[in-house]
Amino acid sequence: MSQRLKGKVALITGASSGIGHASALLFAAEGAKVVLGARRSAELKDLACEIDARGGSALSLAGDVREEGYAQALVALAVQRYGRLDVAFNNAGTLGEQGPSTAVSALGFVDALAVNLTGAFLGAKHQIAQMLKNGGGSVIFTSTFVGYSAAFPGVAAYAASKSGLIGLTQVLAAEFGPQGVRVNALLPGAVDTDMYRDMNDTPESQAFLKQLHALKRVAAPEELARSALYLASDDASFVTGTASLVDGGMSITRT
Repeated sequence: MSQRLKGKVALITGASSGIGHASALLFAAEGAKVVLGARRSAELKDLACEIDARGGSALSLAGDVREEGYAQALVALAVQRYGRLDVAFNNAGTLGEQGPSTAVSALGFVDALAVNLTGAFLGAKHQIAQMLKNGGGSVIFTSTFVGYSAAFPGVAAYAASKSGLIGLTQVLAAEFGPQGVRVNALLPGAVDTDMYRDMNDTPESQAFLKQLHALKRVAAPEELARSALYLASDDASFVTGTASLVDGGMSITRT
């Protein structure tokens, strides 16, 4: 490994599976001390133990990103144990209630926004406040190409909340760029995660979704982790305010 995050402290939400899990392993291998957040405590502890066994350093704290106190606690843990915070990957998310928009409940819509958008905002609010104390840092959100470059029926809550992250990215980048905080969003296509398999539980649906990508396959979580690593590292020192498509060309086949 090139140790692109050597000496840095990184906080990752949604770390118990999928993109977050892969990113935690990669960030640690690249030299970062990592703080892991998600709802599932056992999975987080297993991941922290795996990172420690590989020679890295990891802490975990389970909780709900919808709660501001949890956002504060994750940052406090990073500072108390590692002394600083340099990178925050706000990756936790949910697909939310699906179906025709006229049938989606108010509660289902609001809950998707609470996890995907409000939770990310609350995280960034406290992460950036800490980063300003040590001269800057990198904040990353997991958005999606859905609602940005192509639309799919039946996912209004998901699309609205993830599109909102792009606007949030741009505002935070403009606000805190002068103080050395970079803010960017990743826009994945389909990624082979638990959420993807839950949505596409037949060979036919999986084959259909693969064909929507120019590369005719879905991504592995590790591929998104490498994109997140780039944005987290000094390799992206002049990159901020971007909505970075990492979608296997799905956006060009759907337009």
